[in-house]
Amino acid sequence: MAVNTKAIKRRIKSVGSTRKITKAMEMVAAAKMRKAVSAALDTRNYATLAWDLLVHLSQGEKMQIPLLEARQVKKVLVIMITSNRGLCGSFNSNIIRKTSEQLKDPKNISRQRVSGRVVAPSDKIEVDVIGIGKKGADFAKKMGYNLIASFTNLSDTPNMNDALPIGRMVVNDYENKVYDKVIVAYTDFKSTIAQIAKLRQVLPISEVDLEKMLNEIEEVSKSHEQKTEIELGNYLFEPNKLDVLKIILPRLVEMQIYQAMLESSASEHSARMVAMRSASDAAEDMIKELNLNFNKARQAGITQEIAEIAGGAAALE
Repeated sequence: MAVNTKAIKRRIKSVGSTRKITKAMEMVAAAKMRKAVSAALDTRNYATLAWDLLVHLSQGEKMQIPLLEARQVKKVLVIMITSNRGLCGSFNSNIIRKTSEQLKDPKNISRQRVSGRVVAPSDKIEVDVIGIGKKGADFAKKMGYNLIASFTNLSDTPNMNDALPIGRMVVNDYENKVYDKVIVAYTDFKSTIAQIAKLRQVLPISEVDLEKMLNEIEEVSKSHEQKTEIELGNYLFEPNKLDVLKIILPRLVEMQIYQAMLESSASEHSARMVAMRSASDAAEDMIKELNLNFNKARQAGITQEIAEIAGGAAALE
């Protein structure tokens, strides 16, 4: 019994050390989560309403601006946003599973709407991937997709400078017709316990996608209903509308990528905090159970010793 109790004591000490680590990680993740959530929510209205404004401004200019041109899809670029580390529950597995399911048949995400009609994609569709985070880059390599770029040295809370090189690369490639459609795969932050993996079209800029985005964000939808309808007659363009759009639209694309990065960052830290809290609770339950087993083993050992002493005394009489 002595060996048993020693093993249990070692186990209790080991689980206790693990609980201290998970508790510390939970507190760190909670601090990062508050900062990431604040950044995501602060820019959400701006990103959405900017897209709304520019979709209205771009009406009638679609054939003159490359970023608005919807053409038959032969090659797709997927910007996949994941984390560099694990220990964040199902955060990475959810977005990887969602992306994998969609890319099994790329035709599902390659249809374009032009003048109210759907343009069927090419029979053979090539897929390239930009990995933001090590997990997404590893997924692309494992599945055999062409990984054209990997960004793994970003901060815990991304800033606009992190999104700029990605946005410029995407804009240049789309304008040069390297890709016919650009999609961002990210995790949308809903609440601390709810994050949803999504794929959203970035290019070409789509009114249909705008409507979906507005419906998904309840706070933004309410403000959208309260504001007055945009009327192009209220705006004066210098030097002209076309030149203004050519400058503004690339900034819009960069902003949408940046917003997706912020949403994913908030989701990651929330998922990690919840995962570490669950691990801490599980460790605490395990320690209680081990303490109970230890006390039972110790009591059994004492009982056995008393029985042996009583048996020896009886044998001497």
